Amino acid sequence: MKLDRWKIFWGAALLLLSTGFYVFHYLTFRDPHHLFIFLVGDIAFVFIEVLIVTMIIHELLDYRDRKAKLHRLNMVIGAFFSEIGTELLRRFSRFDKNSGQIRSGPDGFKDWLNAKGRCETYQPAVNLRQGDLKALQDFFLEKRAFMLVLIQNSNLLEHDNFSDLLWAIFHLGEELLYREDVEHMTDTDRRHLEVDMQRAYTALIVHWVNHMRHLKGAYPHLFSLAARMNPFDPNASPVVKE
Repeated sequence: MKLDRWKIFWGAALLLLSTGFYVFHYLTFRDPHHLFIFLVGDIAFVFIEVLIVTMIIHELLDYRDRKAKLHRLNMVIGAFFSEIGTELLRRFSRFDKNSGQIRSGPDGFKDWLNAKGRCETYQPAVNLRQGDLKALQDFFLEKRAFMLVLIQNSNLLEHDNFSDLLWAIFHLGEELLYREDVEHMTDTDRRHLEVDMQRAYTALIVHWVNHMRHLKGAYPHLFSLAARMNPFDPNASPVVKE
């Protein structure tokens, strides 16, 4: 580890000042016994000081910093789902033959929110023939600039799982945008895209459920709207009903 010169200078200066004051104390009072008692006491307190400063105060400050970063991250994730994530889930679900398992109204996913790990085990069955792939391609083209801005966000780079989700979505979008005619593809090419979509879709479901859990606990009013706009419900509506 390379030490800066100023650190070495001030470290040596502080040691010399401390030694000078101890010498001054001895020359003034001529009491080595008393001086030694204070010296040992000061050294003993150093360990308590290290405990208080580095293990307690530092941990509290680090906790506050992590909490602030998590708050900023959740705001960015909320913007992601508001701008593209929820609509992308809605479009992906149209290619999923198994989406009926969670397509049951605004409360249809409450067991997903309560049962930890349920969404991680869900296995979608993506079939590109049963959805509008051209509309999905146009959607990616429309949101390309927003995705580029998200990928450059430094807060998201510290969240490995969400970064992986963004890259999976970005890769699928690139695959679609490079194809001039997505309505006429070979079976091999179609299977390749189905794998890419399933990878992005599965990760997106997990993060959507986690985001919904966060909203339910921290922002019930935002959760209420997000639940009414359940992307897996074809009859979803923002209108509040009895």
